[in-house]
Amino acid sequence: MTVGATIDMTGSAPPLDEVVRQVSEARAAGLTSVWFGQAFGYDAPTLAAIVGREVPGIHFGTAALPVFGRHPLLVAGQARTVQAALGGRYHLGLALGTQLFTEEAFGLPFERPVARLREFLTALRPLTETGSADFRGELLTARTLRPAAVPGAEPPVPLLVAAMGPQALRVSGRLADGILPYLAGPRALAEHIVPAVTRAAEEAGRPAPRVVAFVPAVVTNEPDRVRATVHEALTFYQQIPSYARVIEQSGVGHAAELAAIGDAKHLAETVRAYRDAGATEVVVSGSELGGPDDRLRTWEALGALA
Repeated sequence: MTVGATIDMTGSAPPLDEVVRQVSEARAAGLTSVWFGQAFGYDAPTLAAIVGREVPGIHFGTAALPVFGRHPLLVAGQARTVQAALGGRYHLGLALGTQLFTEEAFGLPFERPVARLREFLTALRPLTETGSADFRGELLTARTLRPAAVPGAEPPVPLLVAAMGPQALRVSGRLADGILPYLAGPRALAEHIVPAVTRAAEEAGRPAPRVVAFVPAVVTNEPDRVRATVHEALTFYQQIPSYARVIEQSGVGHAAELAAIGDAKHLAETVRAYRDAGATEVVVSGSELGGPDDRLRTWEALGALA
């Protein structure tokens, strides 16, 4: 099974050399992928290209670039450049983002997000596959008026969406290669998310979508201490409607209850539950919340499950 981990970029991001060191640790632990979030510091695709040239033998993903404030032509050129740099080891994650960041940080109205996602993916798909596009929609236009070739950008960059709501899942199943659900427990996956995205893909005549489940996890000898830290870190998501809904669908009252905190056996049981619920890949997040030793302990336990 494909297993991976996130490298935290949301708080005090580590220096570039430290990122390289951590990714090297992840590869040595047996992980098959590492994922960078997109915040306001590092540019996640650029970081993947730089680190990926330093650390071969492991895949890189971005989870995820908000579609608001970006354009398919520019995202495609960026993604295809990274794919060429990494020899086919790059996975592009996209997201609707949140109303808070879209309006307060970007100064853009958070209007018709699902329609924007649909048009973004419709324009982006041919760009990643052929390097050309001729799309005119209601919300955006993407036309390659000049050649847009990127030598070596093969195979086409996989397009994944951080989708969990019904409309976003429908669009993602029809137009993307898979989804990146976060804080969606096995129950939410099995009963709501996987059936919806799979049905949409089938209706569009597309292959079964990838379901890359992001799961907070820390293998630790101090579960009570780590549990308190994780609870504080995940409380933010309780305020975001899309996350609040999927947390409720998971059958828990707080996001922290979805975190796998404990020994390696507990992590293995959690990964198995996500696989049984339809996840094709599992990526652990938040393992740094227990400290460097717990992070490495978590990665080694996860790598043993690959």
